[in-house]
Formats: sequence, structure tokens, C-alpha cells
Amino acid sequence: MSLPLSAADLKHAMPVAATDLTAARDYDVVRRVIEHISENYQEQPNLETLADLVGLSPFHLQKLFTRWAGLSPKGFLQCVTLDHARRLLEGGDSILDVSYDLGLSGPGRLHDLMVNSEAMSPGSYKSKGSGLTISYGFHDSPFGIALVMATDRGLCGLSFADAGNEEPAFADMARRWPQADFVAAPDTTAPFINKIFAQTEVDQPLRVVLIGTDFEVRVWDALLGIPMGAATTYSSLADTIGKPKAARAVGGAVGRNPISFVVPCHRVIGKSGGLTGYHWGLTRKRAILGWEAGQIARPEGN
Repeated sequence: MSLPLSAADLKHAMPVAATDLTAARDYDVVRRVIEHISENYQEQPNLETLADLVGLSPFHLQKLFTRWAGLSPKGFLQCVTLDHARRLLEGGDSILDVSYDLGLSGPGRLHDLMVNSEAMSPGSYKSKGSGLTISYGFHDSPFGIALVMATDRGLCGLSFADAGNEEPAFADMARRWPQADFVAAPDTTAPFINKIFAQTEVDQPLRVVLIGTDFEVRVWDALLGIPMGAATTYSSLADTIGKPKAARAVGGAVGRNPISFVVPCHRVIGKSGGLTGYHWGLTRKRAILGWEAGQIARPEGN
């Protein structure tokens, strides 16, 4: 197995666009704002307070945040607080329904990924990827730098990292299939990232390859059935796969999901409405939920 862990190799894995730090700086600003909102949401911080926090004028923060998430910091706060998560559970409302109550824009075309999934043979998982070639590349995304991994059959891995943490992000993913051969090939992985974050409907479904135990694959396949704007719990997910007493095991499988965002483990929350854990950080989970709320609330054509 080749593990390209040197800085030079990691740089080679990144396309030219990813070397532009503008997107990374934008995400860092949004990340800091989201962290402050999440920790102080009961105080309802206003735009001026948030702008002072990140050293921008209120006008520029409003413009940046709205461009990034599709709604204002205030709208984001309303959509992503824990109280909102509880409303999803207790009232059965979708984010789309709640958007009306919050005074957001009317519903636009719902953009969600069309995904065709298939499971890799159990032998490929048990052999820890032996004989498997996985292409990888780093790319800009709305949630920081994205590490995309793919086999010749489709997307098998997607994770996120902050600028400067590419090497640990690669090591974290590579240890899932330690016997595989990893090839830095950003040109190969770029079409996947373009389709994943497309702002319009795509013609061809995204092909996804699930590499895990039979139980994990069943859980991940069930996650693909959670639509954008909806949420579920670990116990409900256990019911879905016919294992009502296996909520804890389901939670473990959700935590081992190797294809973030596409296989939407971020749409699983605790029974009490809490967002619970997320392998790539709770701040990023809140960011993804808010971004999805913005996609739903965005008027047609915007």
C-alpha cells in the first residue's frame, strides 16, 4: 500500500482551485460565527455583535454569510438552534414547513442529490481494501476543504478538514482501508465534488460505493432515505432497518459513515432533540443543516 503522507504529495493531491485560500477564509469566518451563535443562542446575538467578533462590517458579514448559506445569520440562528431540532422531532415539521413560520423566502425547487448506491463485496471489506485502488483529491467545498475518495465504481469516501489539516484528514480516512492503494488524482475526483455541491439538478445520479460490514451498509443505505429538510433519531433508524433494539449499534454505524454529507448522517439527532456527535465536528454539522435549510428556502432561480 502506498500512503502519500508527505506535504509535497498532499499538495499534489489538491487542484489549483483549492490552493486559493479565499474559500477557506470565508468558511473560517462562517465557522466562527456559527460557533458563537451555537454557544450563545439564548442571548440572540445581533448582527453587529457577530460582525465585531470576526472583524467585518455588519454589511459585509451579512453579504458573506447570506451568499454562503442562502440565508442571513439571524435566519440561520432560527433554523439551527437545538429548539429547532426539537421542533422537527416533536411536531414532525420539515425545515421547509418551519421556514414559513420563520418568515423565510417561499419554497424554491428542492435540490437534493440523486444517489445510486451499491455495496462492495464483503470480501473487500474483510481484506481491509487489499487489491483496491482508491483515487483521492482535496477540493474546496462550502464546509471547508473536502477530501474525496473514489474507486472505479464510484464515490467511497468524503470527509472535511480545515486548512492545514489535510494530512490528518487523509490518515483518518486511509486507516479505514489500510491495505488499499491510494493514488493522488484530483482530476479524477473533481467531477464528484462538482456534482455533490451542484446548485441545479444533475442529469446523472451520483454513484456511491459503500464499503463496510453488512450491518453498517444497511444503516448507511437507510440514511440515504432521509430527505433534505428532515431529521430522524437513532432509535427510528433502528426501526427502519428492522432492528428496534439496536439503537446503540446503529449509532456506532452512523459514526463510522465514510461518506459525509452524501450519506446524510448529519440528519440524525438525539431523541431529546440534541444534535449529538459528528465525526467532523458539531459546528460543521450545524453548518450543513443550515446550508440545507438555505437551499430549501432559496427562491426558484436564485
